[in-house]
Amino acid sequence: MNKDDARKLIVEELGNIAPEADFDTIDAGADLMEELDIDSLDFLNFITALHKKTGVNVPESDYRKLATLDGAAAYLAEKTD
Repeated sequence: MNKDDARKLIVEELGNIAPEADFDTIDAGADLMEELDIDSLDFLNFITALHKKTGVNVPESDYRKLATLDGAAAYLAEKTD
């Protein structure tokens, strides 16, 4: 999976959690929880959804690597390469 494919999947899954979000205006380097006004349970649901779609197991120690749109896309691209 390349970064563009990863980004599409991430936006799709975050859209399920925060359907009112406008991903065209979100700063790709900003904290997703703050940008989308989601809580830690929503973020965990996001991580779980990514695991179900990709098979990538994200250990809790790596959660911060997925805290931004750019970080999450890079992480998934690396782990699915």
